[in-house]
Amino acid sequence: MHRYSGKIWSTADIDRIRTIIALAPEAKRSELARQVCAAFGWQRPNGEPSLMRCRVTMLTMQRDGLIELPAPQCVYRRPSGVFTSEASDPEPTQEIVLKDLASLRLEQVARGKPMQLWNEYVARYHYLGYKIMPGAQIRYFIMAGDRVLGAMGFGGAAWKVAPRDQFIGWTAAERESRLHLVVNQTRFLILPWVRCQNLATKSLSMVQKRIASDWQIRYGYRPVLLETFVDTSKFLGSCYKAGNWTQVGLTKGRSRNDRFHANAHPVKSIWLMPLVRNFRTALQERGTGAPVPP
Repeated sequence: MHRYSGKIWSTADIDRIRTIIALAPEAKRSELARQVCAAFGWQRPNGEPSLMRCRVTMLTMQRDGLIELPAPQCVYRRPSGVFTSEASDPEPTQEIVLKDLASLRLEQVARGKPMQLWNEYVARYHYLGYKIMPGAQIRYFIMAGDRVLGAMGFGGAAWKVAPRDQFIGWTAAERESRLHLVVNQTRFLILPWVRCQNLATKSLSMVQKRIASDWQIRYGYRPVLLETFVDTSKFLGSCYKAGNWTQVGLTKGRSRNDRFHANAHPVKSIWLMPLVRNFRTALQERGTGAPVPP
Protein backbone atom coordinates (compact mmCIF):
# COMPACT_ATOMS: atom_id res chain seq x y z
CA MET A 1 0.00 0.00 0.00
CA HIS A 2 1.18 3.53 -0.81
CA ARG A 3 -0.09 6.97 0.20
CA TYR A 4 0.07 9.85 -2.27
CA SER A 5 -1.83 13.15 -2.16
CA GLY A 6 -3.83 11.96 0.82
CA LYS A 7 -5.06 8.78 -0.93
CA ILE A 8 -4.21 5.14 -0.31
CA TRP A 9 -3.10 3.33 -3.48
CA SER A 10 -3.05 -0.47 -3.49
CA THR A 11 -0.83 -2.66 -5.64
CA ALA A 12 -3.87 -3.27 -7.85
CA ASP A 13 -4.34 0.49 -8.23
CA ILE A 14 -0.73 0.91 -9.32
CA ASP A 15 -1.12 -1.94 -11.82
CA ARG A 16 -4.25 -0.27 -13.19
CA ILE A 17 -2.34 2.98 -13.76
CA ARG A 18 0.44 1.06 -15.50
CA THR A 19 -2.19 -0.48 -17.80
CA ILE A 20 -3.66 2.94 -18.63
CA ILE A 21 -0.18 4.17 -19.57
CA ALA A 22 0.60 1.04 -21.62
CA LEU A 23 -2.66 1.28 -23.60
CA ALA A 24 -1.99 4.89 -24.61
CA PRO A 25 1.70 5.03 -25.60
CA GLU A 26 1.27 8.25 -27.61
CA ALA A 27 -0.76 10.11 -25.00
CA LYS A 28 0.52 13.23 -23.32
CA ARG A 29 0.95 13.24 -19.57
CA SER A 30 -2.03 15.59 -19.23
CA GLU A 31 -4.26 13.12 -21.09
CA LEU A 32 -3.02 10.23 -18.95
CA ALA A 33 -3.89 12.23 -15.83
CA ARG A 34 -7.38 12.78 -17.21
CA GLN A 35 -7.79 9.04 -17.85
CA VAL A 36 -6.55 8.15 -14.37
CA CYS A 37 -8.96 10.64 -12.80
CA ALA A 38 -11.81 9.08 -14.77
CA ALA A 39 -10.76 5.53 -13.87
CA PHE A 40 -10.63 6.25 -10.14
CA GLY A 41 -13.43 8.80 -9.95
CA TRP A 42 -10.91 11.36 -8.67
CA GLN A 43 -12.71 14.70 -8.70
CA ARG A 44 -12.47 18.11 -7.13
CA PRO A 45 -15.44 19.15 -4.95
CA ASN A 46 -16.93 21.05 -7.91
CA GLY A 47 -17.05 17.85 -9.98
CA GLU A 48 -14.09 18.60 -12.25
CA PRO A 49 -11.25 16.05 -12.52
CA SER A 50 -8.45 16.64 -10.03
CA LEU A 51 -5.87 16.91 -12.77
CA MET A 52 -3.14 18.83 -10.93
CA ARG A 53 -3.12 16.53 -7.91
CA CYS A 54 -3.22 13.53 -10.21
CA ARG A 55 -0.24 14.74 -12.23
CA VAL A 56 1.75 15.44 -9.06
CA THR A 57 0.83 11.99 -7.74
CA MET A 58 1.91 10.27 -10.94
CA LEU A 59 5.22 12.14 -10.99
CA THR A 60 5.85 11.07 -7.41
CA MET A 61 4.98 7.47 -8.27
CA GLN A 62 7.49 7.64 -11.11
CA ARG A 63 10.13 9.08 -8.78
CA ASP A 64 9.53 6.14 -6.43
CA GLY A 65 9.91 3.65 -9.29
CA LEU A 66 6.29 2.47 -9.33
CA ILE A 67 5.32 3.64 -12.83
CA GLU A 68 7.04 5.00 -15.92
CA LEU A 69 5.51 8.01 -17.64
CA PRO A 70 6.20 9.02 -21.24
CA ALA A 71 8.81 11.72 -21.66
CA PRO A 72 7.36 15.26 -21.54
CA GLN A 73 6.67 16.56 -25.04
CA CYS A 74 7.89 20.02 -24.13
CA VAL A 75 10.13 21.11 -21.30
CA TYR A 76 9.31 24.36 -19.53
CA ARG A 77 11.83 25.64 -17.06
CA ARG A 78 10.13 27.90 -14.56
CA PRO A 79 12.28 30.75 -13.25
CA SER A 80 13.76 29.86 -9.87
CA GLY A 81 12.58 33.10 -8.30
CA VAL A 82 10.28 36.09 -8.74
CA PHE A 83 11.57 38.94 -10.89
CA THR A 84 11.13 42.10 -8.86
CA SER A 85 10.46 45.56 -10.23
CA GLU A 86 10.24 49.13 -9.02
CA ALA A 87 6.54 48.58 -8.35
CA SER A 88 7.39 46.69 -5.16
CA ASP A 89 10.26 48.93 -3.99
CA PRO A 90 10.19 50.01 -0.33
CA GLU A 91 8.27 53.17 0.48
CA PRO A 92 8.67 55.75 3.25
CA THR A 93 7.24 54.74 6.62
CA GLN A 94 3.51 55.39 6.85
CA GLU A 95 2.07 56.06 10.31
CA ILE A 96 -1.66 55.30 9.98
CA VAL A 97 -4.55 55.33 12.43
CA LEU A 98 -6.96 52.49 11.69
CA LYS A 99 -10.12 54.56 12.21
CA ASP A 100 -8.93 56.97 9.49
CA LEU A 101 -8.96 54.18 6.87
CA ALA A 102 -12.54 54.61 5.69
CA SER A 103 -11.67 52.98 2.37
CA LEU A 104 -9.98 49.91 3.91
CA ARG A 105 -10.93 46.80 1.91
CA LEU A 106 -9.74 43.47 0.57
CA GLU A 107 -9.26 43.14 -3.17
CA GLN A 108 -8.96 39.77 -4.87
CA VAL A 109 -5.77 39.52 -6.88
CA ALA A 110 -6.38 39.11 -10.60
CA ARG A 111 -4.02 37.41 -13.03
CA GLY A 112 -1.42 39.44 -14.86
CA LYS A 113 0.21 42.50 -13.34
CA PRO A 114 -1.72 42.35 -10.02
CA MET A 115 -0.60 38.74 -9.51
CA GLN A 116 2.98 39.66 -10.36
CA LEU A 117 2.89 42.49 -7.83
CA TRP A 118 1.49 40.18 -5.13
CA ASN A 119 4.28 37.70 -5.87
CA GLU A 120 6.88 40.46 -5.67
CA TYR A 121 5.68 41.79 -2.34
CA VAL A 122 5.63 38.32 -0.81
CA ALA A 123 9.01 37.40 -2.28
CA ARG A 124 10.66 40.57 -0.99
CA TYR A 125 9.01 41.14 2.37
CA HIS A 126 7.51 37.90 3.76
CA TYR A 127 9.95 35.89 5.86
CA LEU A 128 9.01 32.68 4.01
CA GLY A 129 9.34 34.32 0.60
CA TYR A 130 7.33 33.37 -2.47
CA LYS A 131 6.40 29.78 -3.23
CA ILE A 132 4.18 28.42 -5.97
CA MET A 133 0.80 27.44 -4.53
CA PRO A 134 -0.74 24.44 -6.36
CA GLY A 135 -4.42 23.66 -6.31
CA ALA A 136 -7.32 25.79 -5.10
CA GLN A 137 -6.23 29.21 -3.87
CA ILE A 138 -7.28 32.83 -3.42
CA ARG A 139 -5.05 35.84 -2.89
CA TYR A 140 -5.95 39.28 -1.60
CA PHE A 141 -4.43 42.70 -1.38
CA ILE A 142 -5.19 44.74 1.74
CA MET A 143 -6.03 48.11 0.24
CA ALA A 144 -6.82 51.66 1.37
CA GLY A 145 -7.82 53.74 -1.63
CA ASP A 146 -5.17 52.98 -4.23
CA ARG A 147 -2.51 52.08 -1.63
CA VAL A 148 -1.48 48.49 -1.01
CA LEU A 149 -1.02 47.92 2.73
CA GLY A 150 -0.52 44.18 2.74
CA ALA A 151 -1.24 40.79 1.19
CA MET A 152 -2.89 37.49 2.09
CA GLY A 153 -2.80 34.10 0.43
CA PHE A 154 -5.05 31.09 1.06
CA GLY A 155 -4.77 27.53 -0.24
CA GLY A 156 -5.38 23.90 0.59
CA ALA A 157 -5.19 22.66 4.19
CA ALA A 158 -2.35 20.65 5.64
CA TRP A 159 -3.01 16.94 5.24
CA LYS A 160 -2.53 15.68 8.79
CA VAL A 161 -2.23 17.89 11.89
CA ALA A 162 -2.95 15.97 15.10
CA PRO A 163 -4.06 18.89 17.34
CA ARG A 164 -6.34 20.25 14.60
CA ASP A 165 -7.80 16.84 13.83
CA GLN A 166 -8.45 16.18 17.53
CA PHE A 167 -10.10 19.60 17.91
CA ILE A 168 -12.44 18.81 15.02
CA GLY A 169 -13.04 15.23 16.19
CA TRP A 170 -12.05 13.75 12.84
CA THR A 171 -11.63 10.14 11.90
CA ALA A 172 -9.07 9.44 9.20
CA ALA A 173 -11.85 8.73 6.69
CA GLU A 174 -13.65 11.97 7.52
CA ARG A 175 -10.45 13.95 7.14
CA GLU A 176 -9.81 12.42 3.73
CA SER A 177 -13.30 13.22 2.45
CA ARG A 178 -13.80 16.65 4.09
CA LEU A 179 -10.33 18.21 4.09
CA HIS A 180 -11.25 20.50 1.20
CA LEU A 181 -13.59 22.36 3.59
CA VAL A 182 -10.57 23.61 5.54
CA VAL A 183 -8.57 26.47 3.99
CA ASN A 184 -5.03 27.34 5.03
CA GLN A 185 -3.79 30.93 5.27
CA THR A 186 -0.40 30.36 3.68
CA ARG A 187 0.80 33.97 3.63
CA PHE A 188 -0.08 37.06 5.66
CA LEU A 189 1.94 40.22 5.14
CA ILE A 190 1.58 43.78 6.34
CA LEU A 191 4.13 45.72 4.31
CA PRO A 192 7.07 46.71 6.53
CA TRP A 193 6.67 50.46 5.99
CA VAL A 194 3.01 50.39 7.08
CA ARG A 195 2.63 51.21 10.78
CA CYS A 196 -1.00 50.80 11.82
CA GLN A 197 -2.08 49.34 15.13
CA ASN A 198 -4.69 46.56 14.84
CA LEU A 199 -4.56 46.54 11.02
CA ALA A 200 -3.63 42.84 11.00
CA THR A 201 -6.55 41.89 13.25
CA LYS A 202 -8.97 44.03 11.23
CA SER A 203 -7.76 42.41 8.01
CA LEU A 204 -8.38 38.95 9.46
CA SER A 205 -11.90 39.99 10.44
CA MET A 206 -12.61 41.21 6.90
CA VAL A 207 -11.39 38.03 5.25
CA GLN A 208 -13.39 35.82 7.63
CA LYS A 209 -16.56 37.52 6.45
CA ARG A 210 -16.02 37.02 2.73
CA ILE A 211 -13.67 34.14 1.93
CA ALA A 212 -16.39 31.45 2.02
CA SER A 213 -18.42 33.34 -0.60
CA ASP A 214 -15.36 34.10 -2.72
CA TRP A 215 -14.32 30.45 -2.56
CA GLN A 216 -17.78 29.28 -3.60
CA ILE A 217 -17.82 31.64 -6.58
CA ARG A 218 -14.44 30.35 -7.73
CA TYR A 219 -14.60 26.66 -6.80
CA GLY A 220 -18.26 25.80 -6.26
CA TYR A 221 -18.27 25.04 -2.52
CA ARG A 222 -17.95 26.90 0.80
CA PRO A 223 -15.15 26.16 3.28
CA VAL A 224 -16.15 26.06 6.94
CA LEU A 225 -12.82 26.44 8.77
CA LEU A 226 -9.63 28.49 8.39
CA GLU A 227 -6.25 27.35 9.68
CA THR A 228 -2.83 28.92 9.88
CA PHE A 229 0.58 28.12 11.35
CA VAL A 230 2.70 30.67 13.21
CA ASP A 231 6.46 30.24 13.61
CA THR A 232 6.92 30.41 17.40
CA SER A 233 10.57 31.46 17.05
CA LYS A 234 9.51 34.67 15.30
CA PHE A 235 5.94 35.55 16.27
CA LEU A 236 3.48 35.27 19.14
CA GLY A 237 0.33 35.10 17.01
CA SER A 238 -1.02 38.20 18.74
CA CYS A 239 -3.26 39.29 15.85
CA TYR A 240 -4.89 35.84 15.76
CA LYS A 241 -5.45 35.87 19.49
CA ALA A 242 -6.94 39.36 19.28
CA GLY A 243 -9.14 38.18 16.40
CA ASN A 244 -10.57 35.31 18.53
CA TRP A 245 -8.83 32.53 16.62
CA THR A 246 -8.27 29.40 18.72
CA GLN A 247 -4.77 28.05 19.29
CA VAL A 248 -5.09 24.26 19.41
CA GLY A 249 -1.48 23.15 19.80
CA LEU A 250 1.95 23.00 18.23
CA THR A 251 3.40 21.22 15.23
CA LYS A 252 6.22 18.69 15.66
CA GLY A 253 8.62 20.59 13.43
CA ARG A 254 8.14 18.29 10.44
CA SER A 255 7.31 19.17 6.87
CA ARG A 256 4.84 17.20 4.76
CA ASN A 257 7.81 15.49 3.03
CA ASP A 258 9.59 14.52 6.26
CA ARG A 259 9.50 10.77 5.83
CA PHE A 260 12.37 10.13 8.25
CA HIS A 261 11.07 12.21 11.20
CA ALA A 262 14.03 14.54 11.05
CA ASN A 263 12.12 17.35 12.80
CA ALA A 264 14.23 19.91 10.95
CA HIS A 265 11.57 22.63 10.63
CA PRO A 266 10.59 25.31 13.15
CA VAL A 267 7.84 24.48 15.62
CA LYS A 268 4.66 26.39 14.76
CA SER A 269 1.54 27.17 16.75
CA ILE A 270 -1.70 26.03 15.12
CA TRP A 271 -4.59 28.52 14.95
CA LEU A 272 -8.15 27.84 13.76
CA MET A 273 -11.13 30.07 12.94
CA PRO A 274 -14.57 28.53 12.23
CA LEU A 275 -16.52 30.19 9.43
CA VAL A 276 -19.86 28.65 10.50
CA ARG A 277 -21.20 27.75 13.94
CA ASN A 278 -21.74 24.07 13.22
CA PHE A 279 -18.37 23.56 11.53
CA ARG A 280 -17.80 20.21 13.29
CA THR A 281 -21.04 18.83 11.87
CA ALA A 282 -19.99 19.90 8.38
CA LEU A 283 -16.53 18.40 8.80
CA GLN A 284 -17.53 15.15 10.47
CA GLU A 285 -20.77 14.21 8.72
CA ARG A 286 -20.53 10.69 10.19
CA GLY A 287 -21.85 9.26 6.96
CA THR A 288 -25.10 11.25 7.09
CA GLY A 289 -24.61 12.74 3.65
CA ALA A 290 -25.83 16.09 4.97
CA PRO A 291 -25.03 19.03 2.69
CA VAL A 292 -22.41 21.61 3.60
CA PRO A 293 -24.20 24.54 5.27
CA PRO A 294 -24.24 27.85 3.36
